Amino acid sequence: MATVGSKAPPQSLSFSFSVSQPLKTLTPKSQSLRFSRRKHSPLRLSINASVSAPPPAAAATATSSDYRVEILSESLPFIQKFRGKTIVVKYGGAAMTSPELKDSVVRDLVLLACVGLRPILVHGGGPDINRYLKQLNIPAEFRDGLRVTDAATMEIVSMVLVGKVNKNLVSLINAAGATAVGLSGHDGRLLTARPVPNSAQLGFVGEVSRVDPSVLRPLVDYGHIPVIASVAADEFGQAYNINADTVAGELAAALGAEKLILLTDVAGILENKDDPSSLVKEIDIKGVKKMIEDGKVAGGMIPKVRCCMRSLAQGVRTASIIDGRRQHSLLHEIMSDEGAGTMITG
Repeated sequence: MATVGSKAPPQSLSFSFSVSQPLKTLTPKSQSLRFSRRKHSPLRLSINASVSAPPPAAAATATSSDYRVEILSESLPFIQKFRGKTIVVKYGGAAMTSPELKDSVVRDLVLLACVGLRPILVHGGGPDINRYLKQLNIPAEFRDGLRVTDAATMEIVSMVLVGKVNKNLVSLINAAGATAVGLSGHDGRLLTARPVPNSAQLGFVGEVSRVDPSVLRPLVDYGHIPVIASVAADEFGQAYNINADTVAGELAAALGAEKLILLTDVAGILENKDDPSSLVKEIDIKGVKKMIEDGKVAGGMIPKVRCCMRSLAQGVRTASIIDGRRQHSLLHEIMSDEGAGTMITG
């Protein structure tokens, strides 16, 4: 041992490493340090490092992060294509009744708005209307897929769609980080209704006679998401219940939308209605008309297809009927080549 005033004998340090993996993965827990002085030998510092592979959780996290970054990178062409473009989405079916699917639609809309698209949401609310009619002992009656709407039913339809469903959707979108504004066809004379031709049998069921989108433009320009209930009044103030698909199609046409998207409870247009694997990914108006003539498009799909064809004829670039039962179907439709249903072109 060195004493005060004496010169300590020269010492030397040597390092020895035993590493089973590259040092860049060295972690504190995997290191072992051992100090030893051997008789008549210099002081040695022996460092034995035993490094194992990263734990599975860390590897999974890295893989997950890489995957997310890759997906974002691959989304760039689609974001560039649709940035600044108006997208009208009709929201209905299972996506309205399942909390998980509702959350999926809301998150998709907010994400699309965040990356520069201009989404507009149009909704109905059949299940909620039926529930309130049942509570009030008012029978629900349908003819040719349309709700028979007498004065009492029309009052319930307005209360449920405008007062409940619309405001619930607005709250969910706001909570998810965007700014939504709830409207109906009444507001700002957005829609003017007229009775359907067979109104004697259907009551206050209407169709769109005129669209004035001027109330929507400043909202969309400021980055807000309009949420529109499918009720409107005629020129005399009488309220009408209007099919939400019809409202979405007419709004898309009036706004010159890039895309109309109808969320449904089917995969899309099927070549064989009994075979879900026969999905038609893309088709033009001529092809759709041929499928209707051949009976391959029938039942409730016919009004949806005709709604799409009408909007395309008025300048909408593409119209899609997509599977609303699929999580994040909106993102699949807009941000991928695969899509989530059938796209119809002009």
